[in-house]
Amino acid sequence: MLYCFNATEVFRIATEIKDRCIAFYQKAQGVIQDSKVKELFESLVREETEHKLKIENMRARVPGGAWTPSVSDPEQELDLYIRMMAEEHLLSSVGDMDAQLAQVKTARDALKLALRLEKDSVIFFLGMQEATCEGQDRDLLALLIKEEQDHVRRLSLQARKS
Repeated sequence: MLYCFNATEVFRIATEIKDRCIAFYQKAQGVIQDSKVKELFESLVREETEHKLKIENMRARVPGGAWTPSVSDPEQELDLYIRMMAEEHLLSSVGDMDAQLAQVKTARDALKLALRLEKDSVIFFLGMQEATCEGQDRDLLALLIKEEQDHVRRLSLQARKS
């Protein structure tokens, strides 16, 4: 483990990623016709909303001391690392999302984009887990990773059928 991130940025960015995923699945339902894919995306909206609530509940329970950095970082390299990881996420802005969705012509296109989104989420959370100390934060990230990996599995199965 390289660093022990404090929980503030990890939880904030994780919540933003969940918001982007929810918005993506909601908007994507409007550009595809395939009822099975729409149903899957609707299910993923519900699950991403549950994930966001888990993050927010965990954030609310973190003791005050957990919000202070656990290592000296006068150059704010840890913060820059977290921000870079978040910016590399497929949908780093609403504009990116709209541009990506404008390219979607088929259900298969939407599924490929959703797979990239979920894989980016897994990569982000793995990076954060690697740089987070043992404890509740790390356990939450492990849970989120497992849930995102399940999304990848389900989207992959649907893509094979489409």
